[in-house]
Amino acid sequence: MPLLDIAALVERQVELTVLWHSGPVTPSGDGAMAAMEENHGFNFQLWHEEDRARRDDLGFEHVYRAKRAIDRLNQQRNNAVERLDDWLAAAAGPFPEGCPMHSETPGMIVDRLSILALKAYHMREEAERPDASDAHRSACAAKLATILRQRGDLAAALDTLIGEIEAKTRGFRLYRQFKMYNDPALNPELYRRSGG
Repeated sequence: MPLLDIAALVERQVELTVLWHSGPVTPSGDGAMAAMEENHGFNFQLWHEEDRARRDDLGFEHVYRAKRAIDRLNQQRNNAVERLDDWLAAAAGPFPEGCPMHSETPGMIVDRLSILALKAYHMREEAERPDASDAHRSACAAKLATILRQRGDLAAALDTLIGEIEAKTRGFRLYRQFKMYNDPALNPELYRRSGG
């Protein structure tokens, strides 16, 4: 059994995206799949919060609250990516001296696949929207084809990377996002205001 089954992961992201649009779903995975589901859940919430934030008919208070929610969800999304990478690093074990390191972690790639699953779902909605013009639906169908191709290419690249990690011919380091804007000790606008 591979360290991470990429086909199952992509399928689960698609499935969860559909299910969550009908109501809450209890995550069912464990290990890496649990971390992926958690990450995807935060991306799902972020997607819809970003849509709401762009409404200009609800006033400034709405935008303020949406921005706060987006910051909170983005931090949680990043934390879930790091948990996935922690799990994968522990499962993979140490890499040999001199092993080439990949430029981004598997968790970062899973996060990008999550966003592509959401993008595909919503672009499909636009491609099939009955009240839209034929030109709109056609343009969105072409965009959807590109998104699906990109997701397939990215999934194949991650599958190759996981194989290389298992074979110890390529490794990855546990990078951290170090989000500074949420940290009152690192954001000068916050620490100057509080006198810290």
